Amino acid sequence: MGIFNSIKKGLSKTRDSIAQEISSIIGGSKLTEEMLEDLEERLICADIGVESAFLMVDTLRDRALGKNVTSNQAMEMLADVAAEFLLERPEDSYVKPLHVVLVIGVNGAGKTTSIGKLANRFQKEGKKVMVAAGDTFRAAAIDQLEIWAERAKVDIVKHQEHSDSAAVAFDAYEAAKARGHDVLIIDTAGRLHNKEHLMKELAKIIRILQKHDPKLPHETILVIDGTTGQNAINQTKGFHKDMSLSSLVVTKLDGTAKGGSVLAISKELGIPIKWIGTGEGIDDLAPFSKQEYIAGLFQITES
Repeated sequence: MGIFNSIKKGLSKTRDSIAQEISSIIGGSKLTEEMLEDLEERLICADIGVESAFLMVDTLRDRALGKNVTSNQAMEMLADVAAEFLLERPEDSYVKPLHVVLVIGVNGAGKTTSIGKLANRFQKEGKKVMVAAGDTFRAAAIDQLEIWAERAKVDIVKHQEHSDSAAVAFDAYEAAKARGHDVLIIDTAGRLHNKEHLMKELAKIIRILQKHDPKLPHETILVIDGTTGQNAINQTKGFHKDMSLSSLVVTKLDGTAKGGSVLAISKELGIPIKWIGTGEGIDDLAPFSKQEYIAGLFQITES
């Protein structure tokens, strides 16, 4: 299955939900203010985001209020606006001799799995990759990352459970640099963005890394669960406030009707999405494309 089809399949529940809402409100008759207010409410409930929903409905109002509009025409207009919300995917660029990626997120978002998939992609690109088992808090996290490292055929640095995560990151950087690795991906303990002491632990990891180089880490990537809708938006806001995120990985879009939260995150927070999880396999990680995402979300035929 190609990347476009994977994303399209992953967004099917969200797409079907939006299409059903629009069809139930707009069916070729004259577009009224009452219809628009109803649609606005439905879009917000589908986790498009309040600001995004307002702007999308305002576009329909400006273009079509009082006109006969089919549901397909309405979808096309909404797709045009949604495309303006999304940022382009940042280009892949690697700092030499060693590119350092810090990966953060709450428990259950798919963080460790995403690290395994990222390591696999980098390794297949011909890069020498190391992962650091910085999640020393959760009982099985080190073992889980070790399994993914073995599957991806990459090296791993680990300490004992309940070790200092910052010390793991420090040692991993020294080891990766000494052994000539190209990429170091650092796992961290899953944490809630609103727990101050946990956020301080993340800040400590960054401070320790910056003893090696003040520019570290080169990327700070947040992994969010696409099924959590508004919670994903709130988590991203919380982490971005403290960590200055460079990009996002969005997981589990294949099991949700809330994939529209990506629109809200991009529009309201200005953080680009870099990767989308499209399944459970080690190769099921697709580079984000806003054109493919919009086509998949609004049932537009790929050109």
